[in-house]
Amino acid sequence: MNHDDPPAQSMSEPLNEAQVISTTRRWIGRFVVGMNLCPFARAELDADRVRYAVSVTDDPLALLQALEQELYQLQSDASIETTLLIHPAVLQDFADYNGFLADAEELVEIMGLEGVVQIASFHPDYRFAGTTGEAAENYSNRSPYPMLHLLREASVEQAIDVHPDPEGIPERNIARLNATGATVLKALWESSFTDC
Repeated sequence: MNHDDPPAQSMSEPLNEAQVISTTRRWIGRFVVGMNLCPFARAELDADRVRYAVSVTDDPLALLQALEQELYQLQSDASIETTLLIHPAVLQDFADYNGFLADAEELVEIMGLEGVVQIASFHPDYRFAGTTGEAAENYSNRSPYPMLHLLREASVEQAIDVHPDPEGIPERNIARLNATGATVLKALWESSFTDC
């Protein structure tokens, strides 16, 4: 990773699924909801409609198979609103992860789910095109571990329809993150790995 190693559980330690999920939950609570980066997240968290799936594979092909399984699961279980497929041991390099997204989108298309499910991307070293590596705005998509966020398109459209200014969300997020600053954001991101 380009980031400094997180203060807990390095990638060389055995993966603990419960710990990966706990870390991810803290990141969502402290970062995504805490900074209001996604105004739609809290309702689904409160309703317990977020599925946390952890793949411990270190093989991109096996991850693609896990993604296929999770896409089927999302379609067959109405109690799941959205799925986070967290994969700490594979695609740790952001360029590799970014390249994998094309395969993930192709799988969605092959399964006939284009327009039904969309995939949002999150990675510890996420970097928007045209930004420097430590630009504050990159933290909007910097998660503790590489992950694929599966969203129901109909739900996204419904949430956007009732929001007063959905087009302004990215711009407001960038302004909020830039105002906070990369140093504070990095510390907050790292706090996801600790209980305190």
